[in-house]
Amino acid sequence: MENKHVGFLVLGMAVLLMVIIFLFQGALKEIVASTCTATEHVVACPMNEGINQQTYLSFGIVGILFILGLVLVFSKPTEKIVVKKFKEKKKKLDLNGLDAKEKDVMKILEKENGTIFQAELMEKLGIGKVGITRTLDKLEAKQIIERKRRGMNNIVVLKD
Repeated sequence: MENKHVGFLVLGMAVLLMVIIFLFQGALKEIVASTCTATEHVVACPMNEGINQQTYLSFGIVGILFILGLVLVFSKPTEKIVVKKFKEKKKKLDLNGLDAKEKDVMKILEKENGTIFQAELMEKLGIGKVGITRTLDKLEAKQIIERKRRGMNNIVVLKD
């Protein structure tokens, strides 16, 4: 729902509450007038004081609702934020000039969306620490990948 519609709804409720308050106040004053046992020297029945306080409090609450409704009606609607989604265009990796182990590393990186732990890469390729380190060193020298230190592990990341 738009702010304007909610504002009109709140204004309508405020007007309805005003009518109810006037009807309720009139009925209470009739009841007080018929049941008041005050003597003639007292100008007004003491119960009228309580009715007036409750009426003023009710008008204050309705006034706040009325102001809130006006603010909602006349405020500008919030701007819609449009987020454009675009597909990332994956570059075809040029695997020319790479040896067999380097090509295997690149294929696994493509399957893993460009990032993988070095230890996991070792397991998938069945290569030892020295072999994977040398292969990754060659790929880093060609500026195809980058290794980032994460605690005791390395993460292998494809460069953009």
